[in-house]
Amino acid sequence: MALCAIAAPPASGGCCKLRPRFSRRTARCSLASETAEDKVGSPVLKFRMSDFAVSDHVSVGLQGRSDELMFEATVCDAESPLYNSRVVLRQLTSTQAKRRGLRALEVLKKLARRQFMYDSYAMQVHGYVSQIGSGNDGPFILVHGYHGSYSLRHWLQLSDWLPTLEATLALDEEWVRRVGDDTIGGPAVTRQLRLTRILMRDLLIGVNYLHSHGLAHTELRLENVHISPVDRHVKVGILGNAVDFHDKSPSENDLEGNTERRKMMIAFDMRCVGFIMAKLVLSELMDASIFLKFKTFLTKGNDPSCLREFLLPVLSRNCPSGNAGLQMLDRNWGAGWNLLSLMLATKSSERISCLDALRHPFLCGPRWRVNSSMDVIRWGLGSTAVRMAEDYIYNPHQRSRIAYFIELMEFLNPHPRSKSWLDLLPGRWRLLYCTGRHIGLTLRQPSPRVLIGNVYLSFTQASGSGYPAFSLASEISFKAMPIPQWPHDKSGSPGGLHVKSSVRISPGRFFFREDDGEVKRVGSRKTSVEKLYGSTWKKVGSMKELPSSLPTVKLVADDIDVSMSFESPPDIGTAKNVLQEIRTQIPPEMFDVSKLVCGTYIDSRIMVLRGANGSALLFIRSCPSTSCT
Repeated sequence: MALCAIAAPPASGGCCKLRPRFSRRTARCSLASETAEDKVGSPVLKFRMSDFAVSDHVSVGLQGRSDELMFEATVCDAESPLYNSRVVLRQLTSTQAKRRGLRALEVLKKLARRQFMYDSYAMQVHGYVSQIGSGNDGPFILVHGYHGSYSLRHWLQLSDWLPTLEATLALDEEWVRRVGDDTIGGPAVTRQLRLTRILMRDLLIGVNYLHSHGLAHTELRLENVHISPVDRHVKVGILGNAVDFHDKSPSENDLEGNTERRKMMIAFDMRCVGFIMAKLVLSELMDASIFLKFKTFLTKGNDPSCLREFLLPVLSRNCPSGNAGLQMLDRNWGAGWNLLSLMLATKSSERISCLDALRHPFLCGPRWRVNSSMDVIRWGLGSTAVRMAEDYIYNPHQRSRIAYFIELMEFLNPHPRSKSWLDLLPGRWRLLYCTGRHIGLTLRQPSPRVLIGNVYLSFTQASGSGYPAFSLASEISFKAMPIPQWPHDKSGSPGGLHVKSSVRISPGRFFFREDDGEVKRVGSRKTSVEKLYGSTWKKVGSMKELPSSLPTVKLVADDIDVSMSFESPPDIGTAKNVLQEIRTQIPPEMFDVSKLVCGTYIDSRIMVLRGANGSALLFIRSCPSTSCT
């Protein structure tokens, strides 16, 4: 009886009863006139069916394909090195399945030189069953180890997977020190982050072990990753689809092609590891419909650095105490989102390698000192500014800190040239924060009361222009609340304010010094210009002395067209009052875009523009083409 896709295991574990009866059905198979005995050799073991005592059940943790039959057995041959060991007999019926089995035996021979690493990080393949007289027409039976546990998918489908897996692995202080931690227990988020580091580091070590031997797994999925409670290691599944990096005949002409092939295969495996990490941290992605939108977002070419903005609506839904996965990825200056974006990078050449991932701050505990790269430092500054802006705090100290981080980002701008802005500027950007004055509804009693929603700035590159030009659109959504009980009842008439213009960009400078040499106060009480070379950020800066200006791009806007729409059109007087209230609450640069004078920072996810009055506007890239809600 075939064991097809098994549903999530019950909380109490258990097994599925099967009758130990092998199928007599055969399938024609052309294996290049080579039998299994011709293709394999030591350390591959050859068994007979009489060497096994087949069990009458198959555990839930095992899972096979439609062309595979699964049986558990115990080796009863006293002369076998596996005597009394529990093994799995995987009967392969189709031609493709047989090729996978033979390939798994070939890979075993290649990896057996480092047997300890193979036993620790890969599901152990022992050999095959030789069936006398069957030839190539009979089913091929692969013999491999069973590690007494579920696949990673089965674990994550348990409602209490975190404490159950912690108990199964019997984590102690000595074990957690291997991932740079020094304690056990703690809040649920801390425990899950610690366990994520343990599992991901083990998985990356196993994948790197394959890559170092010239192999790509090509089938890294939750179903193919198992956790052994015996040695407490993560083991990648049977390597039946493992592919060699290099062709059989390495000639000089093919050297460059083989190098590209190697890079592409490593990048493919790292993308699969990224999907595993995403599901491990974000339980919402275990929902097939949400994961499909997640993959569609990446398939359409959207930058994975914008994943947080894309997933935030679904992660914030029905989580009054905060989403655990969001908290984990936001920790350490958003290091988790950075690692996820590097694993899922759109261009294969930009994806992180296993060794670099193992050195990434997200997978290193607090006991380990990590020398972060400049890109990680920039990411951390931007993530911290975004998190602080999301807190929506008007405390002067908090506002001063946000301005400080924004100015640090401007000094570390990775794309100061206008050519880089031409590539990165197009798209839709959501306004997060403005260092200028903030006027809300809390301490005022305007009539009517207007609640501002999302504020977007969109850039579309104009075609047929002799100079770099963009069509610019400012979109402000709002809700007019005529009732006086607005703090408790936010119902009202929705509407939108639309500002359209065109803008040209050109190289420019942003000056921090006056003619007398004194530093100009741009936003904070003591600007980051003065702090940049202090004890904290001294290693960040590479300049010998304090610069008087920074390279920027100048923004020159043309004529402006303003329109306003209502779902329920009010009278002209009310519309004028609503417009006036909107202009009071939003930064003036979002209404009169001609007041945007320069851009001081941009990367794939964050942009900073400066207004004529010196205030900084912090934007994050939005992806309206795909919604995860």
